[in-house]
Amino acid sequence: MILSGKEINKQVENGVIRIDPFNTDQLNPNSYNLRLHSDLLVYDSNVLDMKEKNTTSPLTIPEDGLLLEPQKLYLGRTIERTATDKYVPMLEGRSSVGRLGLFIHITAGFGDIGFDGFWTLEIFCVQPIKIYSALEICQIFYHTIDGDYDLYQSKKYQGNQGVQPSKLYKDFEKE
Repeated sequence: MILSGKEINKQVENGVIRIDPFNTDQLNPNSYNLRLHSDLLVYDSNVLDMKEKNTTSPLTIPEDGLLLEPQKLYLGRTIERTATDKYVPMLEGRSSVGRLGLFIHITAGFGDIGFDGFWTLEIFCVQPIKIYSALEICQIFYHTIDGDYDLYQSKKYQGNQGVQPSKLYKDFEKE
C-alpha cells in the first residue's frame, strides 16, 4: 500500500519518516514534492566504463536558470534529505516536469528501507530545457512492506552529502 499525504505528514511528525527540511506546502494527496539543489555533476567523458571510476565536473545552476542539452546526462540531488526504517521510499518525476520532456530518474526511482541521504537524480532531456534550482522537480512516496527485512547498509551511497556519481565500479572490486 502507498501512504496517503496525511499519513506521510503523521509519520514525519512521529519521526518515523524523516524529510529535512519539511514543508507541508510540498505535501500532496499521496506523495511529497522534493526540490532540486543547485549543484549538478556531468561526466567528463562521452564514453563511460562500468569498471572504472568515471570522472565528473561540477556545475551550479545560476539564479537565472541553466539550459540543459539533449542527449547529455546531468546528475543532481534533492535539497531534502530523507530517511525511514519502516517504509519503502519511491521517487517519481512530477507530471508537469515530465510533460516538458525532462526525465529526473532514468531507472533509479526505487529506494531501500533504511536509506538515509539525499536523492541523486539522473536528469536527461529530450530537447533543450531551462531548469532552476529549488524547483519542486520530483515526488517521493512510501510503500508498506510485508515480511522480515534488512535495512539498507550500502557503503556506496548511505549518508551521502552531495551529488553522487555511479559507484558501480566498486561491485567489480569484489571479484
